[in-house]
Amino acid sequence: MRKIISGFSKLSKNEKINWLAENYFQNQSETVKIITQYWNTDAALQQLHDDFIENTISNFYIPYGIAPNFIINGEPYVIPMVVEESSVVAAASLVAKFWSTRDGFKTKVIGTTKIGHVHFMYANDVTELEDYFIKNKAELLQSTASITKNMEKRGGGILDIQLVDKTDTLPNYFQLEVTFETKDSMGANFINSCLEAIAKRFEKEDIEIVMSILSNYVPECLVSAEVSCKIEELGGEDPHKFAEKFYQAVKIAEIEPYRAVTHNKGIMNGIDAVVLATGNDFRAVEAGAHAYASRSGQYRSLSHCEINDGIFRFLIEIPLALGTVGGLTALHPMAKLSLEILQKPSAKTLMQITAAAGLAQNFAALRALTTKGIQHGHMKMHLQNILNQFEVNDEEKQFISAYFEKRTVSHAAVVEKINALRK
Repeated sequence: MRKIISGFSKLSKNEKINWLAENYFQNQSETVKIITQYWNTDAALQQLHDDFIENTISNFYIPYGIAPNFIINGEPYVIPMVVEESSVVAAASLVAKFWSTRDGFKTKVIGTTKIGHVHFMYANDVTELEDYFIKNKAELLQSTASITKNMEKRGGGILDIQLVDKTDTLPNYFQLEVTFETKDSMGANFINSCLEAIAKRFEKEDIEIVMSILSNYVPECLVSAEVSCKIEELGGEDPHKFAEKFYQAVKIAEIEPYRAVTHNKGIMNGIDAVVLATGNDFRAVEAGAHAYASRSGQYRSLSHCEINDGIFRFLIEIPLALGTVGGLTALHPMAKLSLEILQKPSAKTLMQITAAAGLAQNFAALRALTTKGIQHGHMKMHLQNILNQFEVNDEEKQFISAYFEKRTVSHAAVVEKINALRK
């Protein structure tokens, strides 16, 4: 019978697994086998993974692939990608090779400023609050001196503190808005530590601190990426028609939120895969990107397309707060390996690489949508997943793959063919 347990965190890993198997599974031995077969045989490495989070019982594997042939600002890159969705790595690789012969991806960092807030309530005279802030601003900065010392040596630190009146949106609500430069660090712990020190120094009897926290909305930590070529160089049977349909598809995503969400999800397929591979926080990146897509008051496409004087241009501008030092980037062996594959990039360079991966993924999806349809390539990969699910042998796999080469793939159709073949 399922039950509530006290002191679960104090149990050993084996005790946790046994409790779970006994209370939530009928086949206890099989459950334990599945969970333990994903343990790393290197005990020290497994302990490292166990320490990343609480109550660990095993590892959950996601494929780690690489997309070669990216040319970014004239430099060749092989991009590591961690993703479970079929065709993402293949699509990125194909598009990278396509644009490698058309001058590659052009990228640039627009800004690297990050933001955090001390949120507080104040019900008295606003003028007195403003005077108090101005009088104490230098001391607020000084209160973080021990925290910012090392960051300042690397050229980062606190850029500014501003008092923001938000009482038009919530009675008595104010902010201290603090801007930061964290260089190659993602900087979450640094920013939050600074904010808490500032809040402690700023608080007094009539100022009630609600919370101090960084924001994952980073509209000033921006990077752009683009590709361009003459329309004729796009290839295909009718490059002009392709360019026009592609342009229209992007315009639809700019005005139609239903389409924009799926459009941007495709961009994040590429971006999240690189963020995960390098040990960065994909949830923070996702939240910031989608907020940026909504900055006009309506959710819109993050990418854009232009056709001028016979030149096709496809581009993206996106906020990406990434780091190459600290956190998992320094702890996870595969994250360190990813950064080595990328030639040990700075945070700025990683922003550009990641933006290029997102643009490549978006180009692949739009090219498929406006030509053969999105399911053509996706279902070829899905076919392999179905075949693996039914544990077909090599001979069966070869026969069924050939059969569906020019036929529509569906789960039911594939299962029917497997059963017919085995009969």
